[in-house]
Amino acid sequence: MQLVGSGDEIDSDIKVKEENCLNKILERSESAKGVLTVVITSLVYKHLNPSQDIRKHQTSIDGGYSGRGFDTKYVTPFLKSKKFPAMTTTGWLTRSLEQKVVYDSNYTGSVKPPELKTAFLGTLELVETGSDPQPMLEHLIQGLIIQRNKQVIKLAKPKSLPIGAIIKLLESHFDSKYVSEGASRLPVLALYAAYSCLINETKRFNGKSLLPLENHTSSDSQSGRIGDIDIVNEEDKPFEAVEVKHGIPITLQLVNDSFNKFSVTQVDRYYLLSTAGTDSSESLKIEKEVERIKNIHGCHVIVNGVIHSLKYYLRLLDDTSEFIEAYVDLIEVDKSLKFEHKKQWNAVVSSM
Repeated sequence: MQLVGSGDEIDSDIKVKEENCLNKILERSESAKGVLTVVITSLVYKHLNPSQDIRKHQTSIDGGYSGRGFDTKYVTPFLKSKKFPAMTTTGWLTRSLEQKVVYDSNYTGSVKPPELKTAFLGTLELVETGSDPQPMLEHLIQGLIIQRNKQVIKLAKPKSLPIGAIIKLLESHFDSKYVSEGASRLPVLALYAAYSCLINETKRFNGKSLLPLENHTSSDSQSGRIGDIDIVNEEDKPFEAVEVKHGIPITLQLVNDSFNKFSVTQVDRYYLLSTAGTDSSESLKIEKEVERIKNIHGCHVIVNGVIHSLKYYLRLLDDTSEFIEAYVDLIEVDKSLKFEHKKQWNAVVSSM
């Protein structure tokens, strides 16, 4: 998962023959779970036992090992725990794979389609003729992660929750430990969800428009936006903006950086919010800078914590269930998020 990050391409430097075989297996991973499982089992076992000929997958074969036993105990439980394609108990359940014959070019098992059989047997032959099983295994796992991350997962939308419960859910979702990149997007989505509700309920925003969220990797200088969240007036001029930081305390430098973004606009308010609050050692300097910006520009810079702001916004809403629905809808479609971020939302909701 660390290799994949937030990308959608496999990062590996294996040989072309190895890549071709493994990609064929990945393409059929859902319809040929048995083949996928047997290949992963074989690669793992070979990595741990370099002298074992992994083509000899049964103890009944001279010089063989119990691939099925190793798979049942370790590999299939792992695949299921990560929501990867997996058989019920083992990949050796199908007749096409359970024959007491060596997995070589003479193997008679009816693995279909023919190109999958070629890829399957070719992978094992490559390993037995010198290919390193570890980068091949990494290639497969990365491919499975990318495929899984593209899946649509049905997310929970609890209703009629008190504000305190909603805040606890959000804090748990923000602060969970993730391997993939993208968690810094979560507080942005929560605040955007709040604004999408407030824009229709608050007098301050009459005639104003909430701009769509930019891609997480978009540069502000290129997009022309001044914050992560932007509201414009009737003339499409900046009216209010929000810059969100996750796990990074607000410092004097961040305030100055923000001012550089909006100094040539007539924005009325600029929120600089962080899940880590403000750097206490610079709080007085920040207050003075905020006052200076107000005097020379007119914009009211508001430095605060993300959670404090969300509590305030939620109190302004007639129905907080609308906020939950908006937040979950954003989680479902945001391309910066991965499967684990979505899965974790359901986990924190179920743990209430």
